[in-house]
Amino acid sequence: MGSFSLEGKVALVTGASYGIGFAIASAFAEAGAKIAFNDRTQEAVDRGLASYKEAGIDAHGYVADVTDETAVNQLVADIERDFGTTPDILVNNAGIIKRIPMTEMSAADFRQVVDIDLNGPFIVSKAVIPGMIAKGHGKIINICSMMSELGRETVSAYAAAKGGLKMLTRNICAEYGEHNIQCNGIGPGYIATPQTAPLRERQADGSRHPFDQFIIAKTPAARWGTPDDLKGPAVFLASDASDFVNGHVLYVDGGILAYIGKQP
Repeated sequence: MGSFSLEGKVALVTGASYGIGFAIASAFAEAGAKIAFNDRTQEAVDRGLASYKEAGIDAHGYVADVTDETAVNQLVADIERDFGTTPDILVNNAGIIKRIPMTEMSAADFRQVVDIDLNGPFIVSKAVIPGMIAKGHGKIINICSMMSELGRETVSAYAAAKGGLKMLTRNICAEYGEHNIQCNGIGPGYIATPQTAPLRERQADGSRHPFDQFIIAKTPAARWGTPDDLKGPAVFLASDASDFVNGHVLYVDGGILAYIGKQP
């Protein structure tokens, strides 16, 4: 694999019990990395461990909340104890979305989304950067969103957090690039996961769900993405192949951001 190899590297992927995080961690394992992940409950961690085992991956799972600085510091210490070294690669994947019209959203709900989606990546990055400086290398990948660039109804908190995460990505690059630390983002488009399955169900008359029609019409690739579509970009940004790529957000969206959409 040459410069795309992750052999001997330790990767921490937050919230990677399932979905996009699981797909990225699996790709890292295929490229030779050792995998650590966290989730908020033991139950979620156990489910994740079972999925990794089924995939033939020897992953280590930890219970930790990314918004809790003490817990995150302990997580990084536990990884160093279990792997003999601090993470070489961090993927800030843990996140939530609450779809509520802005004027109906409580400040507490807004704060919770920003806390997990923006403060979390700050806290986890801060915990791993000293180890990366000591090693003389490091890769941080923030899972951004098309909402880092676009607004949409009902996602004010999520868009604000993901826009902030884009700028945190650039600032980590600016502040720590001289230590051979690269911090980039991945902005997934609409990805076909179990959570979005109801939006793709065929209607009784055989037609597409209205949201499915909307996404297909907005996407030059004319399809939803899959978690596998994120694997190559993630391995690239985690590997030596991207050593001079820094402060960049790579949108894996089938071309949505380049396209105004079909004329009705």
